[in-house]
Amino acid sequence: MRGSATVPQPSPDGRRLRATAGALAAAALVLPLLGAAPPAEPAGAPPAPDRLQRAFAAAAAEYHVPQSVLLGVSYLQSRWDAHAGAPSVTGGYGPMHLTDARTALAGASHHSEGTEDPRGDDARPPLRPRAARPPAAGALPARLTTLPRAAELTGLSPGELRTDPAANVAGGAALLAAAQREAGEPLSADPADWYGAVARFSGADDSATAAAYANDVFEVIRTGERRTTDAGQRVALAARPDVAPDTAQLARTGLRAAASAGTECPRSVSCEWIPAPYEEFGDGDYGNHDLGNRPASQRIRYIVVHDTEGAWDGVLNMVQDPTYVSWNYTLRSTDGHIAQHVKAEDVAWHAGNWYVNANSVGLEHEGFLAEPDAWYTEAMYRSSARLVKYLARKYGIPLDRQHILGHDNVPGPTTSTVPGMHTDPGPYWDWRHYFRLLGRPFEPTAGPNSPMVTIRPDYAANRPEYTGCDTAGEPCAAHGSSEVRLYSDHDVNAPLIKDIGLGSAPTTGVNDLSSRVSTGQQFAVADRWGDWTAIWYLGQKAWFHNPGRSPAAVPASGRLITPRAGLESVPVYGRAYPEKAAYPAGVPAQAVSPLRYTLPKGQKYVAGDKVPGEYFYAVTFDEANHRVVTGQDLYYEIQYGHRVAYVRAADVTLVPAR
Repeated sequence: MRGSATVPQPSPDGRRLRATAGALAAAALVLPLLGAAPPAEPAGAPPAPDRLQRAFAAAAAEYHVPQSVLLGVSYLQSRWDAHAGAPSVTGGYGPMHLTDARTALAGASHHSEGTEDPRGDDARPPLRPRAARPPAAGALPARLTTLPRAAELTGLSPGELRTDPAANVAGGAALLAAAQREAGEPLSADPADWYGAVARFSGADDSATAAAYANDVFEVIRTGERRTTDAGQRVALAARPDVAPDTAQLARTGLRAAASAGTECPRSVSCEWIPAPYEEFGDGDYGNHDLGNRPASQRIRYIVVHDTEGAWDGVLNMVQDPTYVSWNYTLRSTDGHIAQHVKAEDVAWHAGNWYVNANSVGLEHEGFLAEPDAWYTEAMYRSSARLVKYLARKYGIPLDRQHILGHDNVPGPTTSTVPGMHTDPGPYWDWRHYFRLLGRPFEPTAGPNSPMVTIRPDYAANRPEYTGCDTAGEPCAAHGSSEVRLYSDHDVNAPLIKDIGLGSAPTTGVNDLSSRVSTGQQFAVADRWGDWTAIWYLGQKAWFHNPGRSPAAVPASGRLITPRAGLESVPVYGRAYPEKAAYPAGVPAQAVSPLRYTLPKGQKYVAGDKVPGEYFYAVTFDEANHRVVTGQDLYYEIQYGHRVAYVRAADVTLVPAR
């Protein structure tokens, strides 16, 4: 989606609205305990770098919770980050992600924008919703109200719990102790005795989700973790490889069994089937996806990462609306729970480009791209990574940034669609951490003078300026980012790179992709100057700051393409469609229309797959009329700008990057 700095109001075309968070109720945590006073600092002094570590120790001692359990739960909630007291998408605050959804969502300020047709198929009219479905009002589930409960348990004020990390940790410890007492378990010093309490802390209302969450926490405890937080706090959890939790406690939590029948998910995640409807409305109109026969009929080449620009219940309402969009999976922020909506064999309407839709699976993650601190939780990152690894193994999808795309990497299929394409999951999605979880970290694969680089800044330290998160034109809060800014010269005062396809001057706007590259993307080196590196990007030489002491990219190896000898430039396409002669009778030929961009002589771009021109014709409810048209023309996918693109193989020469 595209984040917007506007006050929430009904969207005129019924696009995604920021919904009031809500879902099925989780078990309440009871039994108040006395509050622990957080460690104090001298007035006016900056917090000591070990203050948070001391807060974990103090809270663990006060509430008789093993420190390893408290640290492990907090790591899965927030990776120990405090986000300066700002709430997450589900109203979670602080290192323990204590939720106060009513307070957080009272200030909701974003909804979806853009003109993208999610289906992106020229053979059909643009897809528009008939009406938005507002979420039903009612009580919030317990998983979204843990902060008020922590205030009751500790005697600390809600304000303290939201803004003071040490108080927040005390609140989390109180909740864990309350859950342990409610389960009739002793406040044991052995972390193995806390499996049931950890499962209940997740807020899940089904045993599979709770178990997946608890298993992740105990995996963190076994392996240990160490990092510096967003506030500069150094926190460490020593590895306890011998911990074997009492998983039998799960049966005594009273949680229901998950409705996982029919889902396509790995066993290591919690997954339920909430189908997107396939319905016919009359007059040839139907929705909200197309039946297919993948991978027998065509390969699944891509997994597309989205964010929802809405909260869980509203998003589920939307995907169950037969008149509009669909996607394959939704992932919940609080606990990483997954809902599947469209089978992988069928084609969902999610990416705004029919060629990509027909070759991809779409994953929506609960979050808002324009709110730096509506963060994506560790539980959701881990659940998503497990799902992606499962899909990649099942369908032979390589785990790299040519195949694991953000929605913001999907090209506009035609010139007119380029400006309206969506920009999620945005600059705050941590691609470096995500690919570590996928088991494919971005490492150097060549020597220092390689003609190719992989973008790889330090997420926490990399803080380019963005504007428009809260108010149009105003700076966003400083925050770590996966993206690196591009300039027309080796100087931060030089003009930003312009994207001619957008038809506007480049800005630092959070949704303006014209002069940004993203972690994991690979580009051909065009030049070097001191601490600066230039790459070929959108047909131009684009510079980024790349000092040796804190590099924004690492050397890479791979394949490059360049225009064939004798050609001054070659056209660039937003989709790889077949030539006209490939279409059989009864299937209208689709235009092979180049975008405004070109690939000039002498420039090089990183090549991904070599693919045949392909078009999935599916304009009727009766799938007997569906056809996959495959041409003779071949294309290379290339990393052309922030988005991928395609060039005809006959127009270019392939060269190795050594």
